[in-house]
Amino acid sequence: MPQVIGVPRETASGEKRVATVPEVVEKLIKLGFSVSVESGAGDAANFSDDTYRAAGATVVDNAAALWSGSDIVFKVRGPSAEEVALMREGGALVSFIWPAQNPDLMRQLAARRVTILAMDSLPRMLSRAQKMDALTSMAGVTGYRAVIEAAHAFGRFLTGQITAAGKVPPAKFFIAGAGVAGLAAIGTAVGMGAIVRANDTRAEVADQVVSMGGEFVKVDYEEEGSGGGGYAKVMSEGFQKAQREMYAKQAREVDIIITTALIPGKPAPKLITAEMVQSMKPGSVIVDLAAEQGGNCELTEPGKLVVKHGVTIVGYTDLPSRLAKQSSTLYATNLFRLAEELCKTKDGVINVNMEDDAIRGLTVIKDGTVSWPPPAPKVAAAPAGAPAKPMAAPPAAHGHGSQGAPMSGGKLAAMFFAGAILFWFIGANAPAAFLAHFTVFILACFVGYMVVWNVTPALHTPLMSVTNAISSIIAIGALVQISPPMDDAATRPGGWILGMAVAALVLTAVNMFGGFAVTQRMLAMFRR
Repeated sequence: MPQVIGVPRETASGEKRVATVPEVVEKLIKLGFSVSVESGAGDAANFSDDTYRAAGATVVDNAAALWSGSDIVFKVRGPSAEEVALMREGGALVSFIWPAQNPDLMRQLAARRVTILAMDSLPRMLSRAQKMDALTSMAGVTGYRAVIEAAHAFGRFLTGQITAAGKVPPAKFFIAGAGVAGLAAIGTAVGMGAIVRANDTRAEVADQVVSMGGEFVKVDYEEEGSGGGGYAKVMSEGFQKAQREMYAKQAREVDIIITTALIPGKPAPKLITAEMVQSMKPGSVIVDLAAEQGGNCELTEPGKLVVKHGVTIVGYTDLPSRLAKQSSTLYATNLFRLAEELCKTKDGVINVNMEDDAIRGLTVIKDGTVSWPPPAPKVAAAPAGAPAKPMAAPPAAHGHGSQGAPMSGGKLAAMFFAGAILFWFIGANAPAAFLAHFTVFILACFVGYMVVWNVTPALHTPLMSVTNAISSIIAIGALVQISPPMDDAATRPGGWILGMAVAALVLTAVNMFGGFAVTQRMLAMFRR
């Protein structure tokens, strides 16, 4: 019998998101599930009860009926004590849980003998898990919204302008931490015309910052900062000292600082001190995306916007909720992808496969037994194959090497000699007109290869490089046929040759210019 997915209204203060949206309801039903939604669950995200009914969901009037009648519950925030009491024994819950920060909640859920899948515990290093990565989805929204909040609090244009009333300089941003949220903030701020600088302890993100239009500010201290799962690690005291000096310099120069630094299972590192805040220009803004974990700024007050030393410090902890419709749609899509993994048979019944690394990482409680933290993902063993063949001996100078080995000098000389004999035979017996056309063909092949084939692959795809090389050969040959030496009657083309040359030139021009036009449109997709 198909299982029922229940979507309750979020009870956490200020939470406007909902765990599924009407568009995703239809997809869940196609997987075989029945979907129940608590009345009013989507109101704050602009999804009415009628839109859920039209998508095929059942709208339930009260929370108790929804929890008791659902086999699986989709939520955004972890359940409250009252909601835990409403859960049906043997049921399943999918939501953000944060098991390391909520041991009491874990004990309460285990006592109900339920299965809990925590979206925050997904093994993000697995490529196949990316479609279920709700943390990344929400971080992207958070970074975007951070720039909007900063612009609102800043009080002047972000982009530079020259008006009749005078010149307005562009705002200067500094992004501390270039993870998903940081990169989203960089892209948004650059798109709004600001000058953006960024820093991260992970050296490999420097290219990503530059590709988004920002400037990477390097700490004058060599140390690698990559941690597990795409996060940064705790750095040495020497690095932190050099980093504080760099942050102090940026605080004096920029108008807006956005901090995003978080380390799993630890309080947010303090990057912006009170002295740095005092050194900032009056009217500057700090948006602290780590406020929920204590904040990266010493003066941050979680959940509040405060003004200290003339600097506005935004410590909101509900930034994804401030774009509730977008956040809900992205989160609902992540949950749907998870449902596809849990119900591969499309019969509306989930299978929590603990042999699957992605599902095992998500599952923090299985049938009342706490299974968090998960073991390290298994490394696939190399398949057993035939015994390795002994390495072939290096080919002798006069012998035949293995396939792919460099051609010997003797063999190369023999090939050139054979080619010379062939060309001599053709030249001695072929008519003059053939020799002229054959020369054009060889010249076209050579020039076409050198002119087009060697264009950097960044400018067009490998397939286009091949087709353009061929097209250039045809174009050069056609051009030579159209304008031969007019004093040489033997090489003067006839009417049908001239017609073919003109047609080939037209078609080749269309192909080449069309190819470059398509390439330009493809490249434009990645520009802002």
